[in-house]
Amino acid sequence: MKQGSAAAVRPAKRRIRWKKAIVIYLMLLPGLIYLLINNYLPMYGVTIAFRKLDYKKGILRSPFNGFENFKFLFSTNDIWGIVRTTVLYNLVFIVIGTVFPIAVAILFNEIRNLKAQKIYQTVILLPYLMSWVVVSYLVFAFLSADNGFINKTLIEPMTGNTISFYQEKGIWPFLLTFVNQWKSIGFSMVLYLSTILGIGSDYYEAARVDGATKWQQIKNITLPFLKPTVITMVILSVSKIFFSDFGLFYQVPKNSGTLYDVTQTIDVYVYNALMNQNNISMSSAASVLQALIGFVLVLAANGIIRKVSREDAIF
Repeated sequence: MKQGSAAAVRPAKRRIRWKKAIVIYLMLLPGLIYLLINNYLPMYGVTIAFRKLDYKKGILRSPFNGFENFKFLFSTNDIWGIVRTTVLYNLVFIVIGTVFPIAVAILFNEIRNLKAQKIYQTVILLPYLMSWVVVSYLVFAFLSADNGFINKTLIEPMTGNTISFYQEKGIWPFLLTFVNQWKSIGFSMVLYLSTILGIGSDYYEAARVDGATKWQQIKNITLPFLKPTVITMVILSVSKIFFSDFGLFYQVPKNSGTLYDVTQTIDVYVYNALMNQNNISMSSAASVLQALIGFVLVLAANGIIRKVSREDAIF
């Protein structure tokens, strides 16, 4: 009887657990549907990169043309300069986008006034929520030669002249770096701050008892705990080293031809080529090439980290 009763109880327990799990799976369902529709269903469109797209026949019936669509990327003598511009910007963004958000997160964690925390968090995070169109108009409001704040308030009253910032190539590498950091620092700061808030207070209390200064606490406690998060963020950034934020490099400089030497990245070049030639297959080929290079770079970066510190590698 005991064995029979135990056997009868087991299915009931499983049904109860399954009922509890249904709620979790239902909560997960919207995210899975979005992931499927946004990330996986469009994957068949990768074949566009290897086809001569015929709108009448559709994607799947269009004839294959091998690697013909990839040739336009290398048909200009400026392609290596465009690649260099894209890579160098991203390298700078990776370094600055790691150091400054960590510093801001550490400083933010030291604020004890709750009202001040909310104000600073809103101010820092607000630019991330703006679209690049809005940001481009804000930049234009400062830099416009006719009515820009800098020209009308600072330069013209002092010199009697104005500066056409959208014709000056020298300032734009610094300006684009500043705008990118100003817009993205809030999101990165929140990620690092969440890791810092998860560090147990016992570590800091023990450090204070031992007489550790604030810098020593940051160096020996905070930064080591941030290491896994930093590595993950860097690997994700490396995967996009051949991509560029189209809004930053197209919207903010207003696609000024004078600035192409310092603003034309791979994405801007592909967009301009698409607008001139109306060839979707070519732009698809560029995206496929960027994705493949990013995939290889992620594997390489993760492999290097795994050799140095296996427990910090993503996979």
